[in-house]
Amino acid sequence: MPTQTPPTRTPPSHTPYDGSSKLFTIGLKPLDPANWIEIDSHLLPYLAEKRRLYGEIPERVFVEEDGTRNAQQEVFELLRTHLLEQFPGSYRRTKAGIEAVGAANDLPPRLAGAPLAVASMLVQEDLILMRRDDNGWRLAAGSLCFPSSWSLLEKFGKSLQQIHAPVPGFGPGTRPADLINRMFDGLQGQAVERYNWSIQSGDALYHPLSNVERIDRATKRLTHFPNGDVKVHAFIRVERQTLRKLPASRDILFTIRIHLDPLTVLAQHPDRVKLAVSFAAQIEALDLAQLDYKGLTSDRAQLVAVLNHMANGG
Repeated sequence: MPTQTPPTRTPPSHTPYDGSSKLFTIGLKPLDPANWIEIDSHLLPYLAEKRRLYGEIPERVFVEEDGTRNAQQEVFELLRTHLLEQFPGSYRRTKAGIEAVGAANDLPPRLAGAPLAVASMLVQEDLILMRRDDNGWRLAAGSLCFPSSWSLLEKFGKSLQQIHAPVPGFGPGTRPADLINRMFDGLQGQAVERYNWSIQSGDALYHPLSNVERIDRATKRLTHFPNGDVKVHAFIRVERQTLRKLPASRDILFTIRIHLDPLTVLAQHPDRVKLAVSFAAQIEALDLAQLDYKGLTSDRAQLVAVLNHMANGG
């Protein structure tokens, strides 16, 4: 099911591979509430892709537990207020509450009554609802149209520690896993953000990966670029993630905004040398488990060579 992203911007909106956001660290930072949601010129293509996925594979991109509709509605109302205030040129009021100007908002009947699905058709972000019980925070509902190598169905209903189990150094019982739980518990009215990044072959926004597929990829350690050509096929996938506790339900809303840029765009960046050197150094610093998790084991040497070539003016 090939999907294409809109033409990329130059330079990239976010460059966490400059060293400001290290892989396999928590890295949460305070977020100005006015900057909670990112809207850009690619809003309508992103929403069109969500609409297509909802029509073709709704069960893979939306999940909800019974009893979460009130919290979902809370998310919708927060987004409606924020978007109308911050982006008046991109949104307008309607009888239903709000719509993105120029977007088709119809959803499959089974999703039309789910406020989180309706809310997801307003923004480029994916929306994940986390709920606390005696076993910790679990994934209770979610719209995930643009997964970065994970499966919503596999994570649905699972706790944070179970969700992060495949991540090197973040499994159950580790210090980072315990720290994340404490951060979720301590989150109050403030919003926080973090960045993550990876390299993928091609520009698909919908980029799922099951645990079985991840294990198979790590075991075989094959290149996932056509003909092994990193320079032509590599795209940088940046995730901007935010967390905020909902004031009424006390659930936590986790948003994920995907930015995709071809690796070659860095060659035209004004800070090309700094970015390429930092990017290469971080890839070189990954251990084997981390490389396997990111799917870069067989491609590290070529990626580093391409980045070093950019740093040297190539």
